[in-house]
Amino acid sequence: MSGFDKVVTSYEEAMAGLENDMTIIAGGFGLCGIPEGCIAEIKKMGTKGLTIVSNNCGVDEFGLGILLEDQQVKKMVSSYVGENALFMKQLLDGDLEVELTPQGTLAEKMRAGGAGIPAFYTATGYGTQVGEGKEVREYNGRNYILEESITGDFAIVKGWKADRYGNVIYRNTAQNFNPMAATAGKITVVEVEEIVEPGELDPNFIHTPGIYVDRLIQGTFEKRIEQRTVRDA
Repeated sequence: MSGFDKVVTSYEEAMAGLENDMTIIAGGFGLCGIPEGCIAEIKKMGTKGLTIVSNNCGVDEFGLGILLEDQQVKKMVSSYVGENALFMKQLLDGDLEVELTPQGTLAEKMRAGGAGIPAFYTATGYGTQVGEGKEVREYNGRNYILEESITGDFAIVKGWKADRYGNVIYRNTAQNFNPMAATAGKITVVEVEEIVEPGELDPNFIHTPGIYVDRLIQGTFEKRIEQRTVRDA
């Protein structure tokens, strides 16, 4: 990797520098638009004591869920437990700390962190357990709580297509949390389905500018469907 060229050729290089007790911001929503290769590399590395910030923790035996198998995750900052039996077991057994965060607040925590904004006010969560112990202010007759933004040592992101300079396009609903996550890491790793040369992407459709991306790798993806519903024959 030299100059503006962000491409790396192995997941070992992509995740180099990840250590125990670090915080990882992970894009994706369940199994949609998740950085599968980065997650598999973290599993392989055996890194432990991790704090993972992500909408949820995948499912049993896939996505972020595989990091629970060897108790690599110390804390999850999430919106949703999901259909993950091991997640629920570790939570109920006290082996996993979970900070439940409203989904929109979680997205804004990432976006604000990437924008250098330390905190913001939101009405979401006021008067509930989410708002307990947090500063409250009234604006235009409505109460708001103060939420701190969030950043990570690493951000792992899944894109559709990127150029070698790290300009990224996401596809349809796989965009989800990925653009916000990409801004919030000290080191941002993006894996994509296709890498093209600079100038081949229409700048009007770039979702994440390359300035946010530190490492870029082309991967292959299983793209599981979490819940499949079909009509009876």
